[in-house]
Amino acid sequence: MLPYPGRLSVFCFCTSSSFAFILFLQLIPIHSRFNVYENILWVFPLYYLILNLVLMIFLRGFALQIAIRASFLGMIFAAGIFIQLLATSTLQPFGWYMCFMSFFHFSEFLAIAATDHGNLSVKSFILNHSPAYNIAAVTSWVEFFTEWYFWPGLKLIRSASYIGILMCIGGEALRKAAIFTAAKNFNHIIQSEKKDDHVLVTHGVYSLCRHPSYVGWFYWSIGTQFVLVNPVCTVGYAIASWVFFNNRVATEEVTLLNFFGSDYIDYQKKVGTGLPFISGVRIDLPQNPSS
Repeated sequence: MLPYPGRLSVFCFCTSSSFAFILFLQLIPIHSRFNVYENILWVFPLYYLILNLVLMIFLRGFALQIAIRASFLGMIFAAGIFIQLLATSTLQPFGWYMCFMSFFHFSEFLAIAATDHGNLSVKSFILNHSPAYNIAAVTSWVEFFTEWYFWPGLKLIRSASYIGILMCIGGEALRKAAIFTAAKNFNHIIQSEKKDDHVLVTHGVYSLCRHPSYVGWFYWSIGTQFVLVNPVCTVGYAIASWVFFNNRVATEEVTLLNFFGSDYIDYQKKVGTGLPFISGVRIDLPQNPSS
């Protein structure tokens, strides 16, 4: 059964997005569809402020922190749907992007809540993953709105957005499958010490590639830029993601080799990393001399 933090996050995400949807439909008539983004700029911040005040009345501590984040992500998800449905065609890709981003971060917390409650924290939303991650996100917004303003026709290349949608859905599904398959053996942070119950997972999606969660995130990340039809950030994200995961895989595999020794070496020989041009850390065990 899903533990209380997980149930709370689902309730807040769904309730926040539903109330936001109802509120917006009441305030914004269909005939004013071309002003949807101007209305979002004031309706949603005001809604979120009021929602936070209500949450602070009923919740405290860890529960409050979960509720605030899940409600925020639900609101962003609803805003994304509104932009898709009511904004001009050139702005609609940003609505898809908002939905993918908000659901990704919400589902990260939910997946950890469902599989490894002991390691659950507000950091499981990975909203503040790293300064580089935040800078990359802001950079993609700047590129989108710059191109949207000066070259709006670029954002009408729907084939690129559809490719991105498929990449985001596929990447999201693979990453969550990896988390649920690894269960308590999965952690957002590379572990330096092996727990007693930590086992080497080689079945399910881990039989297809050694790092399915990274593969999913890699293609999801690039997919978000296809969705936005951001040519510059698409290339930039591909390069930055490759460099990040190349270093991440190397660091993680050193610890896995230390944890599991020859078992992990055998696993490496059978299954690749799944990431393009990333082979990981290879160690060959010395052969016993012939007698």
